[in-house]
Amino acid sequence: MNNLSTIENPTLRLVGEEADRLGLDCYVIGGWVRDLVLHRPSTDIDIVCVHREQDERPHIGILLAEAVAKRIGRGAHLSVFRTYGTAQVKRKELELEFVGARRESYQRDSRNPIVEDGTLQEDQNRRDFTINAMAICLNQDRYGEWLDPFDGMGDLERCIIRTPLDPDITFSDDPLRMMRAIRFATQLGFNLYEETFDAIVRNAKRIEIITRERIADELNKIMLSRRPSEGWLLLDKTGLLPLIFPELSALKGIEVKDGRGHKDVFYHTLKVLDNTADSSDKLWLRWAALLHDIGKPKSKAWDPQAGWTFRNHNYLGAKMIPKIFAKMKLPQNEKMDYVRKMVDLHMRPINLIEDTVTDSAVRRLLFEAGDDIDDLMLLCDADITSRNEDKVARFHRNYQLVRQKMVELEERDRIRNFQPPVKGDEIMQILHLEPCSVVGELKAAIKDAILDGIIPNEYEPAKEYLMQMAKQRGLL
Repeated sequence: MNNLSTIENPTLRLVGEEADRLGLDCYVIGGWVRDLVLHRPSTDIDIVCVHREQDERPHIGILLAEAVAKRIGRGAHLSVFRTYGTAQVKRKELELEFVGARRESYQRDSRNPIVEDGTLQEDQNRRDFTINAMAICLNQDRYGEWLDPFDGMGDLERCIIRTPLDPDITFSDDPLRMMRAIRFATQLGFNLYEETFDAIVRNAKRIEIITRERIADELNKIMLSRRPSEGWLLLDKTGLLPLIFPELSALKGIEVKDGRGHKDVFYHTLKVLDNTADSSDKLWLRWAALLHDIGKPKSKAWDPQAGWTFRNHNYLGAKMIPKIFAKMKLPQNEKMDYVRKMVDLHMRPINLIEDTVTDSAVRRLLFEAGDDIDDLMLLCDADITSRNEDKVARFHRNYQLVRQKMVELEERDRIRNFQPPVKGDEIMQILHLEPCSVVGELKAAIKDAILDGIIPNEYEPAKEYLMQMAKQRGLL
């Protein structure tokens, strides 16, 4: 037990004063305490209240939250969740969560605990990890008193993730904690304690009772970490990966034939993911990096001349994205469309630099990528993972040439997200046509002529080109 009476926070002082007035013991506990030690910014504060002797008032967390909200007055927003015995007070950027101390018990087929009132010790026992079980007293006579029954402070210094009690029971009771252990290790750059790691391996199959939504939430937090590859490697090493994401696990391994092998796509993918994370904090671009080669197992083939090939893996991978997103409960909206487009197009820039960089090819890439062209080029840069430094340097130089060509063509032709200058309704009016496939064909022909550089992206040349095509088809 340490004393950190130097901790000063006006809001926490206020909470302690109201707890004293109500005759409650009160502690700040969990992540805010951990982040205080790590000097990480945190605005979510968990407050746990404890009955004093012969005090049987129900929902004391709600009782204290109501008192705190009233004391703060204007600017405080109170939300009460009476079914769960919890309440929340929001004030500017701060969110205070109030609950009474509790003990928990579990049934084998559910991670939802049976909850009863408990002591502070029982509340700390139920916490997932030692670094999240530390508490600081807020009552005025003990303000700043540190309660750390499982040496969470020591684990912070040792940079390890460890459970307060038997890890097998901890993970079997609530298998989501296995995902949380890996997520915290990834976010904080910590290691899993050996007994904790081994318990995850033993209990990995218990993850099957966790909803996909909860798993996806943890995966997104891993993806937003500084080095997301560390989380995916831990998921693989603990045996969780094939259970929650078999398509990614299928990327593992090297096959050799006639003395010729291919790179391990799984480790290449994680390198691309980290490269992307070094350049962008966009969550869905990081997902695109993770999934960019997801179609390779289905496209892998042996060619006696070329060796191992993965032809059209980008196309096959793009087709897999909706099914993967649906199964993993990731968004079924424009975010999924974005990832699918990135996967589909990620080979196009490299094909450009391997061939002659024609204006037409660059225009078509600009048109298809639209506003996402910069993200696509960032992903392609990240995809260069060769150990051959000369090759890497050459690819980066060639990508710069493609970028320069894009800038020139965009300034001149305004191709990004363009629509043909002559619209479909005008084509019908000029040629006296009813809605039909011919109208779409003529409009597409104008678009192709602009992309191929046959005509500029301007109205009069486009209309003249339309009239020429109409004459050729006998429409005039």
